[in-house]
Amino acid sequence: MPSSPAASGPAVPGVDRLADLRTLGEQLPRFLRLVHALKASHAAEGRDRAALVLLFPLERLGPLRQGALAELVHADPSTVSRHVATLIEQGLVHRVADETDGRASRLVVTDAGRAALAQVRAEREAHLARVTAEWPASDLTTLTRLFGRLLDDLAACLPTEPTVAPVAAIPREKP
Repeated sequence: MPSSPAASGPAVPGVDRLADLRTLGEQLPRFLRLVHALKASHAAEGRDRAALVLLFPLERLGPLRQGALAELVHADPSTVSRHVATLIEQGLVHRVADETDGRASRLVVTDAGRAALAQVRAEREAHLARVTAEWPASDLTTLTRLFGRLLDDLAACLPTEPTVAPVAAIPREKP
C-alpha cells in the first residue's frame, strides 16, 4: 500500500518542534480512530478481541489475580471481570488457587488460550505486513523503535493513585 503524507509539505526534522508536536497531536486521535475501526471490523466478524487481548499479559507475566490484570491493562475491574468470564467460558483461561492466599485465585492461560494467542499474533503480523509491504526495512525498524519509546514514555506519564493518609493520621482542628 502506498504511504500517504502525514502533513502537507516536506518537514524538516527538529526545525519546528511545536509544529511537529501539533502534527503528532493530530495523528494520535486519527490512530485511535483507525484502531477503533479495526476493532469494530473484528467485532462484526463475531470475535471478542477485547477479551482476547487480556491473554497477552497473562501469557507474558504468568498467572495474575483478576484485579492486578485490570490495573495492568488500565481497565475497569467490572469490564475485565466480564472479559475474564468470556475467556473462562471459552476454555482459554482457568482459575487456580493463589499460593499466597488460598481465598484468592489467579488466572492462567490454557493450551487453547495459547493457540488463540498464536492466531491473533499471526493475524496482526499478516495485517501489518500487508500495510508496510512497500516500506524499506529500515523505516519499519525505526517506527517500531520510536513507537515503543513513545508508548513507554506515555505509560511513564500516567497518573498514579495519590497516597491518601489514613483518616486517623490527619490532625483535626479543635473547634
